[in-house]
Amino acid sequence: MKKSLIALAVLAASGAAMAQSSVTLYGIADLAVVKEKGESATMASGGVNTSRWGLKGSEDLGGGLKANFTFEQGVDLTSGAASGFNRQAWVGLSGGFGEVKLGKTWNAYDDIVGATSPLFDSAYLTTNNFALSYALEAGNPNKGVYYATPSFGGVSGAVSTTFKEGDDNARVNAFHVKYEGGPVFVGFAYEQQKSDLGDLKLSRLQGSYDLGAAKLLASYGQVKDLSKDYTLGVDVPLSAALTLSAGYTQSKLDGTDLKPGTVGVAAHYALSKRTSVYTGFNKDNKDAGDGNRFALGLKHTF
Repeated sequence: MKKSLIALAVLAASGAAMAQSSVTLYGIADLAVVKEKGESATMASGGVNTSRWGLKGSEDLGGGLKANFTFEQGVDLTSGAASGFNRQAWVGLSGGFGEVKLGKTWNAYDDIVGATSPLFDSAYLTTNNFALSYALEAGNPNKGVYYATPSFGGVSGAVSTTFKEGDDNARVNAFHVKYEGGPVFVGFAYEQQKSDLGDLKLSRLQGSYDLGAAKLLASYGQVKDLSKDYTLGVDVPLSAALTLSAGYTQSKLDGTDLKPGTVGVAAHYALSKRTSVYTGFNKDNKDAGDGNRFALGLKHTF
């Protein structure tokens, strides 16, 4: 009897400890057939979202404090090739003070940039494709420190930086502030890319308003001394499963008469909560190369 009670106590303690921590496997499998003007049709991995898989976990440390981690790896579905964990690889803490992440993570500027992009912020269909990001780095930078505040009445913010890296001592500093309340979203982000080769300063203002029958999307951004651009768009839910999105982007390259622009329309149909099909078309003006592209894809999340 005593042994049984002891065994039950051990199992109960073990169960409580296990309940305080968790690890989740997640990912996106996204593949599209893409046809661009003057080129043969091809298959592309990540028509809307980059195909990926990852592990994320959290441990309850007590007193509202949690330890968290994420490992995320990109996958090319056309070949089966996988990169290293070059999308995200970080460990951090969260609690009433907000959240801290240490390692390779998307920075505070990234949190805002695609928030109101039309055409579902698609890698191949989005109209907002003129703004530079990480021009001095290949992908999101390494050795990052990121802090996000808690929300105060819908207002929150984040700041991030990186340690110097490479022969050119490159580093990226960024911050954002945003408001989310009811149908309204407004966010402003700023990023400074510093390097011995030169500096880049990027800023972006994003906004959306959900009318119910349609969601209005807008953004304005600039890369100092290089370019300015604005985007207008709308998402229209035609049914519980079908959403139509349209958008227009106009850019101006500083010091030139070039005004590249593009217009597009796309549709997204949810086959289930995790699986959807999508299609879309966009066209560039002459300053943007006078191209056009069509895509048809399938996306599954897990």
